[in-house]
Amino acid sequence: MSKVAVLGAGSWGTALAMVLQDNHHDVRLWTHKEEQKKMMIETKKNEKYLPNIVLPSDLKIVDSMEEATKDVDAVVLVVPAKAIRETCKKLQPYLHDNLLVIHGSKGIEPISHKRISEIIEEELTGTNYLDIVALSGPSHAEEVSLKHPTTVTAASTKEEAARIAQDLFMNQYFRVYTSKDIIGVELGGALKNIIALGAGISDGLGYGDNAKAALITRGLAEISRIATVLGANPFTFIGLSGVGDLIVTCTSVHSRNWRAGNLLGKGKKLKEVLQHMGMTVEGVRTAEATYQLAEKWEVEMPITSGIYEVIFHDKHPKDVVDKLMQRNKTNEMEDIIRIWSNRYSH
Repeated sequence: MSKVAVLGAGSWGTALAMVLQDNHHDVRLWTHKEEQKKMMIETKKNEKYLPNIVLPSDLKIVDSMEEATKDVDAVVLVVPAKAIRETCKKLQPYLHDNLLVIHGSKGIEPISHKRISEIIEEELTGTNYLDIVALSGPSHAEEVSLKHPTTVTAASTKEEAARIAQDLFMNQYFRVYTSKDIIGVELGGALKNIIALGAGISDGLGYGDNAKAALITRGLAEISRIATVLGANPFTFIGLSGVGDLIVTCTSVHSRNWRAGNLLGKGKKLKEVLQHMGMTVEGVRTAEATYQLAEKWEVEMPITSGIYEVIFHDKHPKDVVDKLMQRNKTNEMEDIIRIWSNRYSH
């Protein structure tokens, strides 16, 4: 049995805490809201994020960072990407040597263009924690909380750290694979949210399966294109945190990004969509950061650029689709040939 702090009591943080509790670990689920803590303790539910799911009776709910992290073996950061820096600053005073830091957040920071693990490493200075592991893959919290079969990837530059995370989480319904490609796993998990916005827009416009299949496939090509430029292994994107996460996020009504895109496709404005959602839509912030990255590295990402125009420049979604369909003719395999030749030419 290990002692684990799960920081973030949204849907995914709560679901991961339940997995760890099922594995007989000593789990402390931290929320920064006292009222949420009281509600969860009194009702044994997280009604806002996972309605109708009964929490384990022995799951500890706390709102004190000190109480959450005292003597723990691992910390699992599961807050929105925009809150990672602030949460790490709160965590910093309670870090100790040989602590494993795992994160289940997905996003890229605008302006700095840093991945989640890079932000964590930048903020958690001066302590010899074991390493940082990214936990990512096709995994809706709603289904994990119901113990439906789910597979994810634990990625770290240190194999030992990834294996420890694998052992912490893996059980009969939650299967964990390991990977050394933390760059690819993090980028796959972040960038798929942009394509999921596009899939929702396509459905909101009333287009069918043909359009969505094309969007997912060409979206995967865009993700691979920018990610390999940034150092990812192209093989990662035929795995769980690539095509797997892309499929589930683009096709499920559980997906916040799909739902947000669907409303945009039906003519709603971004501000109205975000107010309606009431929860973080990571694809919006990630679209801004990825658009900036594509310009910086001169990588062609027409789908991402189109979604960026819809979100930040109020372009009509149908006009963007028309523009995408009328792009210059090209060869489908051109991207793949370029990626592989660049990677293995030396």
